[in-house]
Amino acid sequence: MVTHMKTTIDIADALYEQARCVARERGVTIRTLVEEGLRKELESPPGPAPRKMRDFSVGGEGLSPEFQNATWEQMRAEIYGEKRGG
Repeated sequence: MVTHMKTTIDIADALYEQARCVARERGVTIRTLVEEGLRKELESPPGPAPRKMRDFSVGGEGLSPEFQNATWEQMRAEIYGEKRGG
């Protein structure tokens, strides 16, 4: 016995219109088109695994003492040679 679940989905108007045209051309309902698309997506193998970045960390003790309690604005001013406030 095949059971069906009734559900509601929100899709973009343009996508719905495109799906409606394709369904009409194929002589199927929107429901059939959506079910076929879901089956196809669920049966396809997963995409490549996310790439893992190498750790490029460098050793050290963190920020130098002069920047331990500095704000981002103070650090930025120092980096770009601007007048430091504070």
